[in-house]
Amino acid sequence: MPKKTVKDIDVKGKRVLVRVDFNVPLKDGVITDDTRISAALPTIKYLIDRGAKVILVSHLGRPKGQVKEEFRLDPVARRLSELLGREVTKVDQCIGEEPKKAISQMREGDVLLLENVRFYAGEKENDPQFAEQLAELADVYVNDAFGTAHRAHASTAGVARYLPAVAGFLMQKELEMLGEAVNNPKHPFVAIIGGAKVSDKIGVIENLLNKVDTLIIGGGMANTFLKAKGFNVGRSLVEEDKIDLAKGLLQKAAANKIELLLPDDALVADSLESPTAIKTVPVEKVPEDYMILDIGPDSAKKFASAVQKAGTVVWNGPMGVFEQKAFAGGTEEVARALAESHAVSVVGGGDSAAAVKKTGVADRISHISTGGGASLQFLEGKELPGVAALQDA
Repeated sequence: MPKKTVKDIDVKGKRVLVRVDFNVPLKDGVITDDTRISAALPTIKYLIDRGAKVILVSHLGRPKGQVKEEFRLDPVARRLSELLGREVTKVDQCIGEEPKKAISQMREGDVLLLENVRFYAGEKENDPQFAEQLAELADVYVNDAFGTAHRAHASTAGVARYLPAVAGFLMQKELEMLGEAVNNPKHPFVAIIGGAKVSDKIGVIENLLNKVDTLIIGGGMANTFLKAKGFNVGRSLVEEDKIDLAKGLLQKAAANKIELLLPDDALVADSLESPTAIKTVPVEKVPEDYMILDIGPDSAKKFASAVQKAGTVVWNGPMGVFEQKAFAGGTEEVARALAESHAVSVVGGGDSAAAVKKTGVADRISHISTGGGASLQFLEGKELPGVAALQDA
């Protein structure tokens, strides 16, 4: 069900509480990547231009309900001021007299940033009293933080019980791109699922097996499928308790006439931390004392070929231990194939998004999600609490 957006409401002169995702990486108090701040700018600028009083709320890090100086949002306020070209006022609390006083002095088009919402235990507990105190600060609520939409917290779901609640532009784009890819894809529809563990992606695979034409499985989770097919994978990461499940998924794919692609060859090493020997072997010849750490060149070509023929591609999870240069080749090859294809390409957040950026092809991908956990839950076909709380269009 599509959701109402900021365009569906009159915001002039109104106090608009906007949940943004400013959970940016910091090093010695300096922001090292402001992508998430930039992603929120269209919604913030739209509200400024329409004469709203813009009140921003975000979390940063994991302060666990306590005030931690290193997680204060002051560096974010400074960077946002630079990006907007106007002063952003920052207060040291989320609720209570200080924000109320600051808000009472706001003029139309002003921007105020509340302190880290996770300094309050009531945020993660979705405490109704805390949500109500947040709601008291505003007339309207806008959720533009897709990255936290899978969590039923006070500032993502709770506050929507007390205020008219709509989506911001970033949230709208995420829902449209992911929704279109999964529910109305251009065929052939190819899904690439990687990452370390099958257990993290069971729901995604099961949901996609009803929708895709081709399912590609790489990363550490492919080892469990290879073992399910009877291959010996040496000392590779395998979830022994998921082998039967993998067998069942292989059978389901065959029954649904879905092409399920696994690696044919692999990059193996004698150690992950300090490898002394790295070689490429067919998956049926993995040495006893080696471990699979990336897909091999033949697998990368096979996966790339499937991507090049696709109408829609959804990718979630790397093909190997891509954080280490020696084992990043497979993931980079898939990223390049995605960039060169004519398919609508949607990349889940987290590691896959990092890999696409690292490979330098981010500008050639149709959509890179800003939410790892949220995009995963969306691909599982689950409802996101932060989205469910918004008004239907």
